[in-house]
Amino acid sequence: MERIIFILKIFPLAGLLVLASCNPQSVNEENPEPEPFSPTPYEFPDIPYFPKNFNIPDDNPMTVEGVELGRYLFYDGRISGNTDKDMLMSCSTCHIQAHGFEVGINHPKFKGGKTFGLPTPEYPEGKPTPNFMMPLVNTVYNHNGYLWNGFVNESNDALGNPHYGVPAREPYNYKNIESLVWMAITAPHEMNSTVDRAVAAIAAVPMYREKFKAAFGTEEVTFERISKAIAQFVRSIISYNSKFHKYLRHEAQLTEQEQRGYDLFFSEDADCFHCHGGSVLMTTNEFFNNAKDSVFDPDEHDRHWVTGDPMDIGAYRAPSLLNIELTAPYMHDGRFKNLDEVIDFYSGGLVYSDYVHPLMKNVRQKGVQLSDEDKMALKSFLFTLTDYELINDPAYSCPPELKEWSGQVNY
Repeated sequence: MERIIFILKIFPLAGLLVLASCNPQSVNEENPEPEPFSPTPYEFPDIPYFPKNFNIPDDNPMTVEGVELGRYLFYDGRISGNTDKDMLMSCSTCHIQAHGFEVGINHPKFKGGKTFGLPTPEYPEGKPTPNFMMPLVNTVYNHNGYLWNGFVNESNDALGNPHYGVPAREPYNYKNIESLVWMAITAPHEMNSTVDRAVAAIAAVPMYREKFKAAFGTEEVTFERISKAIAQFVRSIISYNSKFHKYLRHEAQLTEQEQRGYDLFFSEDADCFHCHGGSVLMTTNEFFNNAKDSVFDPDEHDRHWVTGDPMDIGAYRAPSLLNIELTAPYMHDGRFKNLDEVIDFYSGGLVYSDYVHPLMKNVRQKGVQLSDEDKMALKSFLFTLTDYELINDPAYSCPPELKEWSGQVNY
């Protein structure tokens, strides 16, 4: 003991180390090293004929825990910053699983398929969205930008141009799905809220503590984490089990009428494949003026609004036709209410303008001029694109404990 006292007097630091070593409960035992954060990598199914190049940002790798957190946030109406059950709005308010994550035409709130933001004094019924919806499936395979005009894209340089209050800084300067989450929260025609309100509302829900810790390593709730988790869930939504897909995998047979429609679709006779048949995704994700109009509003947010190229006037993305049976109304402005109207348009309703895409080769004769039998066959084939497994998959559904908070029909 005298030796220890001598060390303490002469070498104070060394003395402290000696005392620590004499303590039966060491520093390491009092403050154990935290367990390493190691979330479970998310594995996409290996699907025949599907692309393998996923659009996943390096700073937001897919994990099982991140996707599950994103599913909860996708369905939680409190993400709008509201806790009043009559004023909730979530991603699922408009993106409904039963309609291929589109709103559909017979929504109890959004009749006709036109969606509106949360009510405000200025817009008691809510401000209407500029366009109708695109289906929210297979986004992980899209490298050509999001939205009807492709404004949100990997090469976008939107610094200094912050629309709807979205921070014009990395990584949220309109490059990826994460940016769309910011826009949904703050856009006046959607949740019309703020990121601070969204974070506060979600952080106040006790169950999220462990979910954020599992997904990101700590319980901290930030909007960057919210947007990343929702983006992970959205990327996980893939449609690959329609009858059409099963036919390609030799797991199903088409009827005679469906086969006739298939042959028409992938031939010059119906001429659908140039824009929608580039792959099993049933879209090329390219942009086309498809001869809907001859006069164009210069303020319209078409592809020209993004590129400045005059040949993009009136051009919009060719959406995926997967689940097309469920996603009425059709076109960016919802002008066609059912598939019969769409088929009739391409058969004999095309309108010439100087901006029509060259692939619309039949515009001078107003369309491909299908017979009634051909129209019925084509429609039968389009029905084979419905993925009933997707729209009933519990992995994509609302968690039971969020049913009352989903905001799907509450306002």
